[in-house]
Formats: sequence, structure tokens, C-alpha cells
Amino acid sequence: MKRPKLKKASKRLSCSKRYKIQKKVREHNRKLRKDAKKKGVSKRVKKDPGVPNSAPFKEEILREAEQRRLQIEEEKQRKRQAKKEERAQKRKKEKEVSSKETEPKAKKARQDEVVKHSEKPTAADKSSQTYLCSELNKVIDASDVVIEVLDARDPLGCRCPQLEEAVLQRAGNKKLLLVLSKIDLVPKENVERWIQCLQLEFPVVAFKASTQIQDKTVRAKKSRIVASNEVLDKSRGAACFGNRSLTELLASLANNTQNEASLRVGVVGFPNVGKSSLVNSMKGILACNAGVKRGITKSMQEVHIMKNVKLIDSPGVVASPSNPPASMALRSLQIEEGQESVLEAVRTLLKQCDKNQIMLQYNVPDFRNSLEFLTLFAKKRGYLQKGGVANTEQAATAFLADWTGAKMSYFCKPRENHSLPAYMSDAVVAEMQKGWDLNQLKRGNEETLKGVKFPNQASSIGFTSKGPTAGLLSVGDISEGKPGAAATETEAEQNNEPEQTAEEANKTEEPEEPQKAPLKSVQFQAVPIDISLSTATDDAYDFNTDFK
Repeated sequence: MKRPKLKKASKRLSCSKRYKIQKKVREHNRKLRKDAKKKGVSKRVKKDPGVPNSAPFKEEILREAEQRRLQIEEEKQRKRQAKKEERAQKRKKEKEVSSKETEPKAKKARQDEVVKHSEKPTAADKSSQTYLCSELNKVIDASDVVIEVLDARDPLGCRCPQLEEAVLQRAGNKKLLLVLSKIDLVPKENVERWIQCLQLEFPVVAFKASTQIQDKTVRAKKSRIVASNEVLDKSRGAACFGNRSLTELLASLANNTQNEASLRVGVVGFPNVGKSSLVNSMKGILACNAGVKRGITKSMQEVHIMKNVKLIDSPGVVASPSNPPASMALRSLQIEEGQESVLEAVRTLLKQCDKNQIMLQYNVPDFRNSLEFLTLFAKKRGYLQKGGVANTEQAATAFLADWTGAKMSYFCKPRENHSLPAYMSDAVVAEMQKGWDLNQLKRGNEETLKGVKFPNQASSIGFTSKGPTAGLLSVGDISEGKPGAAATETEAEQNNEPEQTAEEANKTEEPEEPQKAPLKSVQFQAVPIDISLSTATDDAYDFNTDFK
């Protein structure tokens, strides 16, 4: 407390207060020493006082001390380098040992033994063309009725003549039935014309699969909420049309046949035409895996839909390499196998469509080639890489997913002059139509067409079909198949060149006149100019004199 008439307050304290402060300081220091001891912190090293100035030979002592310090530093550096080299040698030995280890070989040997004993193909073998062809043949042999699923957007391109011929030539009087799937993506007039055209050869069923099929357990959980189920069933994606007509048709055929065993129905077709979706819609639950990615189904799978009817799901038909590029882009597994890039597939598809319709469908400005379209499409969808660069690979994948999945609405017009294929005749057509209730089939198709909501023809894209797609059914066909127009066309094209339209392609296919001699490249040569004359006559420069 500062007393009056004093400049500074007094520092005197009462003894009790001073002793209390000293005690607190001792306790604090003791606590710090205890914590340091627990952490293993040594005491601070006392500073070297050095050599006093009065000591004799001070400079020699300092020189010796400096030499000792340098020797200690060099020894530490040598030890550090030796440890580093030792670690490097150890890592090198570990790499050599790991490379020479027999563990991968043992794993491979064990896998070979498992394959030999169980005779079951591995995942790599299941994606091979040989395995897919063998599974398809198994489905055809085991089926009494073969359903060929056709995409309503290009039914003619989804037909495989080799498959149909194999079904007709197999023993057992097998029936062939055509199912037009994805009819909700095609204008109604186009679907009716295709049904009339295809009915001249085989019975045709119009079908629209459900895109919201769920697992049995999920459906059981959601069935407790009645209101949500009612809304879900009324939605456009959950609705399924044509399953009732197809079920009644198969049930009537199974009842007419005097066979005690259940009717085995094989579902075949190219990838992404809706085979697994058809099986799931007929069953009512998620019995088979289905998706936009091609080649999900690798082996045959049996599904009971009724007491006397059994469906057999099959892998997609392998397309022959000799098919046109557009057919290979839509219905083959070349992209998954790495034989074709997504950019080449998009390029071939864009050439079969009208540019104006593509611009309206994807809301992009005018483009010169496929690369420019993919750039605009990537910026529209937000597919950008680092620095704002358009990701054309991702845009091409999304474009193909729209066309192969159940999203893009495009259509192909049927041929006006219908003629039977070489492997069919009027007797075969009559045999294929025998046993079916055609009146019931007609009524079922009419009910299906009334219930489905079809898109407007103006909002759909006109697509040029390349005709039936050749498929592979045996190992011998795989070796014989040679890349045709697909290989030659992709090699000749470049991203910076303007693409050829469908009309120009048709013109080039016509027989041409005898070829003329190729034109030589134009070269510009410098023309000598008489400067004296030009300057003397007139100041204006006459271009006609030098560039005639």
C-alpha cells in the first residue's frame, strides 16, 4: 500500500504471506522436476566456461579442442552413412526375396488344382467368348421355348440370324418367340408397325419391364407402409406391361403340352436388350442381376415363375467382329474387353443420326465432329478435369449409357418390302405359329399398347439400322471372325477431321466410274516483280499483274 508522501509503495510483506509464497514456489518447482523425471528430460547441461585467458598455451588447447570436435562430427557422419547404406542393402535384399518367393506360384498352382478337381471356370474364364458361347448353347439345348428379346428401338439390329437358325435346327421341335422390350422408349406408331412386320415370321409380344424391381426382403419391409406402396406401384418406372399377356401365353402352351415336367423357357438375346429385366418382371422380385453395364449375366440361371413354367436367363450373344461399327458399338462387349474405345463407339453412333436431333436432345450447339460434341456435352453435364478441361472419356461413357440403357428414345423404321430369311420358309412360319393362342396374344398386345405411355415422335431420334447382327455360337466361329468395316473405318478416321454423314456414306458405297489420276498438291511459287516499272507508272499496286 502506498503511504502518503512516498513516491513508491512499500515492498514489505507480512511474514505469513511471504512464507506462503515461498511454499507455493517450492511446490511448483517440485512438480516441474517430477514431470521432467517422468518424461526422461535430463537436467540442463552446464555451459562450458572455456579456457581462461591466464592459462598457458591457450591457443594450442583451443586448436586441439576444435580438432576433437571435428573428429567427433566426422565419426557421427560416418556412422549415419553406414546405417543408411545398411538400410538400403536390407531393402534390396527384401525386394529380391519377395520377387523370388514361391507364394504367387503356389497360389496359381492351388487355383489350377481347384479348377481341375471342381471343373468350374474362374472369373476370368467366365468373361471369355468361348465360355459365353458354351453357356448360350446350353440354354438353347435345355429349353423347350426360346424367347429372343429385341430392343424395340432397333428390333432388326437385335436379331441374330445364327441364333434363330440354330434354334430351328435343334431337335425337339423348339418354339421361338419374339419379345419387343423397352417399348416405352419408341413412338406408338413405330411399335405397331414393327409388331405387324415381325408377326409375319414369329409370334411377337410387346413388353415393358419394371425398372424398380426390389429384393424380396426389401419388398417385405416396405409392404407394411401401404400408402407408399400404392404411390410406388403407380409410378411410371415401377409399372410393368406385357407380363400378364406373356404369362398367360406360356401357361396355355404348358397346359396344352402333355409333358409332366415344367415348361423350360430360355431367354436369349444380345447384351443390354432387357433379358434379366424381363425375368425379374415376370418373377416380381430381383431374381437376376441387371444393370446398364453390359455383360453382367455370365452364366445360365433358372427361375421358377409358375408351377409348370421355368425361365432360364442366359448371357448375351457374342457379336461377330465382321459386323458394322454401329452394331458393334451397341451390342458387343468390345469396350469392356479393351478392343474398342468409347470415343470410337460414340463416333460411329453419331454418324447414324441426324445432327439437328442430337443437338435438340442434348441441348448443345452445332458441332463439327464427335470430339467437339463430347467437349460440349462434358461442359453441359459438368464433366470437367483439373483446370476446367472437358473430360471427354466420361462424357462418352455417359453417352453410351444413355443409348444402351433404358433412357435414350430413338427409333428405326421397318423395311417396306418384307422377305423371309434364307433359313426360313412358309412351312417353318406355320410350324412356329402352331400351338400358340394368337387371338389371346393379339388382345394382350392391344392392352399393353393402351397402358404404356409412349414418347412423341418429334422428341425421339431417328436411327439408321444396319440390319441383323451376326453372332458367334461356337469356338470355331470366333477364330474365323475377322474385323471388317469396324477396323478399317476406325483407322481411317481422326478426331480433327469432319465426319461423314449417313447420306454421304451411302453415296460412297455406290459403284463409281473409273478412277482418274490423283490431283497433285498445289504449290505457290514466287513471281518476280519489276520494281522500277511499278514505281514509275503508278503508286497504286496492281494485283492482276502479278497474280494472274
